[in-house]
Order: sequence, then structure tokens, then C-alpha cells
Amino acid sequence: MTKSELIKRLAATNPHLYARDVERIVATVFEQIVLALTRGERVELRGFGIFSTRGRSKRVGRNPRTGQEGVNSKCAGRPARSRWCKSTTMKE
Repeated sequence: MTKSELIKRLAATNPHLYARDVERIVATVFEQIVLALTRGERVELRGFGIFSTRGRSKRVGRNPRTGQEGVNSKCAGRPARSRWCKSTTMKE
């Protein structure tokens, strides 16, 4: 399901809401999840799953021509990796 499909389904099941309002609600929910993850927080949606991030360590790279090792400047500030674990109700 895509974001636009989600908006269409929510608008269809809630006819008292305008589609643009449903779109704003969905965008705000996703934005808040992303902001919480960038702050390193864990987001838990009961019955759906848990979103979290894991930090990544610096990577030591090696120059293939010279064999010289050093910290790769492009990877020195590697972003955290996000992950999602589905809830036990979804696993069933």
C-alpha cells in the first residue's frame, strides 16, 4: 500500500473528513515518526510494530592502490540505520 492509497482508504472510511485534511493527518503522523527517529527515540505503535534506529560505527577504509588504511571521510558520520519489527498480532 502506498501513501496515496492509504489516504484514499482513510478518506473513504471517514466521509466526514475532507481528503486534504486526511492527507495532512497522514503527513503529520509520518513526519513525527521521522523526527522521533532522527532524535534517536523509539516509536511503538501497538498492534503494528516498533520503529527504532541503530547507530553505526566509523568505518576504516583502505586505499586499493597504496594499501594505506584510514578513516573514510565519507563514512565518518554514517547515519543510523532504521529498523522495523512487526508486532506479535501481525505475525499471526
